[in-house]
Amino acid sequence: MLRLQLGSADLCRVRFADRLHPVANALLAGQWLRDPTVAALAPALAERAVAAEGTPAAQAATAILRHLLPGQGRLPDFVTPFAGLESVEAGLEAIRATPARRVRAEVTLAYADTPVSPLRRRFAAADPEVLDLFGGAVRAWFDAVLEPHWAELTSAYRQQVAAASQRLAQHGLARLFSGLHPGIRWREPVLEVHTWWDGDLPGTGHGLILLPSPLAGPRPRVLLQQGHPILLVYPVVMPTLGASAAADSLGRLLGVTRALVLRRLAADGGLTTTVLSRSVGISLSSASEHAHALRTAGLVASVREGGAVRHHLTSLGASLLRGPSGDAGESVPTAGQAARWPPVLP
Repeated sequence: MLRLQLGSADLCRVRFADRLHPVANALLAGQWLRDPTVAALAPALAERAVAAEGTPAAQAATAILRHLLPGQGRLPDFVTPFAGLESVEAGLEAIRATPARRVRAEVTLAYADTPVSPLRRRFAAADPEVLDLFGGAVRAWFDAVLEPHWAELTSAYRQQVAAASQRLAQHGLARLFSGLHPGIRWREPVLEVHTWWDGDLPGTGHGLILLPSPLAGPRPRVLLQQGHPILLVYPVVMPTLGASAAADSLGRLLGVTRALVLRRLAADGGLTTTVLSRSVGISLSSASEHAHALRTAGLVASVREGGAVRHHLTSLGASLLRGPSGDAGESVPTAGQAARWPPVLP
């Protein structure tokens, strides 16, 4: 059990992460789905992971990630970085920017009970070629398995944060901590976390970031790095993914993310590209691309306001959302495209 001694500076800075981290959650899910018992809690993802292995790119990606990362337990901290929330690319850039010394230390620790292989040795040595291979595998696995469900996972994340924030506002910090997960207990001034490692550690003085994730696995996870807030990732119930696929004509017509963008504009009114990207849980470039496609179709109008562009639903877009019954329904994923990434194992 990990015991965190949280001081007033940390407790005054308790907050939730802006969004799910695409790279970190891909790696956590990839590890989690290896356990058939745990994977049974997320049948839609488990089925997609199995189906994805039928494509050469995703099959190679799965093999590389399973070879380079432990099958269970603590992952090297640098592969779940603080930075890179915006997109998969941003997360991979944060991983590539990790000092070689830190990569060696963390991978060596993670490999304590793992047989040595040439590829693992090169990964532990922070070989740039193997780090690029690792990044390509993460990108391909995310595209094949998580991307089709990402909008739904993001929506579920926002709901979890809203519920926890309401509990904090109504009942205070102690009640918030007690309701996060059975493996987390508040014994003032110590936060006890049943995670993959043990210890008694002080806070960093930079606060505590909470991140509820259905992809965390069976136990909470803690990322503790001096100069940064403590990051506490705790498991929550996996939402039902893709349950209404047959009923969602808008999702089938536009694609799940584009349908979600349209619905978000309808719910929130005019949004800038930056706010839209955060609201939907996609990168800034993806939000711009989806807004452009919807604008071309006459469903969205965009107006420049200084250095930003604000997007509004048009009457045609509103009519499409209402549909023949006046109800837009729920957004669901469409079938993901196979990742086009041809890795070559060294």
